[in-house]
Amino acid sequence: MGYLNNNTGYPQDLLMSRAIVKRGNYALITPDGLVKNIIPGFENCDVTILSTPKLGATFVDYLVTLHPGGGNDQGFGAPGIETFLYVISGAISACAGDERYSLTQGGYLYCPPGEKMTFTNASNGTSQLFLYKRRYTGIEGRAPWRVSGNTSQLERIQYEGMSNVILQDFLPKEIDFDMNMHILSFEPGASHGYIETHVQEHGAYILSGQGMYNLDNEWVPVKKGDYIFMGAYSLQAGYGVGSETFSYIYSKDCHRDVEI
Repeated sequence: MGYLNNNTGYPQDLLMSRAIVKRGNYALITPDGLVKNIIPGFENCDVTILSTPKLGATFVDYLVTLHPGGGNDQGFGAPGIETFLYVISGAISACAGDERYSLTQGGYLYCPPGEKMTFTNASNGTSQLFLYKRRYTGIEGRAPWRVSGNTSQLERIQYEGMSNVILQDFLPKEIDFDMNMHILSFEPGASHGYIETHVQEHGAYILSGQGMYNLDNEWVPVKKGDYIFMGAYSLQAGYGVGSETFSYIYSKDCHRDVEI
């Protein structure tokens, strides 16, 4: 059923999948169906490409498993491209500019356009990363800067005043940045206050728990390890179920007008 759960070869049951792909609208991509992609620069890594412009996104998301000694010494990023790295599990050593960063679970690194990041596995086992890249939309006289830290250091904000839904913002709320990364966490039974409809798009990787998610007015069960793409104007909302906190990391474009 996939390389992530080491369940390959002949199936013992019917071929089936929970995945849903509606290009330009939304997608649910489950871990059982993920395949490895060979990408220059990634050595001793299992790389899966998630959202891309082929799906309807303006960004690219990746799920990367670094084996012992694995990493990217060539550099992730390009002229005009901003990048973001989040450590799902394990530990890595990352470099950007003249700085070196030791990042453990919950650690992150944002690099502004044109600045490449490199990284290597720093654990004895495997480490897993969530990677993001997007072409930066600039504003005259303004520019973003490199940001790094750990989720343990981020402010826990009550989402729209709800004490059982917690938001954490990774990047400054400044117009220099045209996107942000967040973690949204729902206690069991907690939900969005309403079904959202907006021009911004998301790529969301579920870090823990289980939930029900409204995707274009279809309620879909989701759980840890699933990935969701939500396109512009795709109706969206969720709530946590079960006994564990339902949380996910997600991107959101922001601080820019619409070009016509």
